[in-house]
Amino acid sequence: MDGVRVLVGDGSYEWPDGPWLRVNMIATVDGSAQGADGRSGTINNAVDKEYFHLLRRTADLILVGAGTARAENYHPAATPIAVVTRSGAVPPQLEGSARLLRGGSAEDLRAMVAGLYDEGFEHIICEGGPGLLRELLAAGVVDELCTTTVPLAIGGAGLRMVAGPPVDVPLRLVSLLECDGTLLARWVVSPSLRD
Repeated sequence: MDGVRVLVGDGSYEWPDGPWLRVNMIATVDGSAQGADGRSGTINNAVDKEYFHLLRRTADLILVGAGTARAENYHPAATPIAVVTRSGAVPPQLEGSARLLRGGSAEDLRAMVAGLYDEGFEHIICEGGPGLLRELLAAGVVDELCTTTVPLAIGGAGLRMVAGPPVDVPLRLVSLLECDGTLLARWVVSPSLRD
């Protein structure tokens, strides 16, 4: 994309070798991960869409919470989709085209991610939502958090990128890009979290 400036790192979104769970989230400058309609799709812009599709194209599997898949009106994609749900319900537009994974405890999530790796889905992109991100962080299975900060301040009561009980997950910035005021950051989860 024209006009991209690399501020930190090399600007690469290459996947490392071996199993890796990358999460991609968006927020406004004032911290909302949703627009007034409760969807992240209403706060994204052309820069975010470009990187959103890059991350999808290069992943082996898209992982998404059922609530986000419903709210954002997910449809089948070129990359396989797995929907995480507690209720067992999958959004109607994804029936028959997405795998259904049962969410639950941290142990369940660790087993779920390990099972996906064992099946050969080494590069997994999780697209949220904020509740699922919180659970994955708490379970210690997130390797990398990609964040887009769009140049908007919208106020209101929108969810943040991580929603739910507090978690304390140290991150290390490895890449920061800027394009038309939009900031694209890659944060790696501190290895000490896995000890």
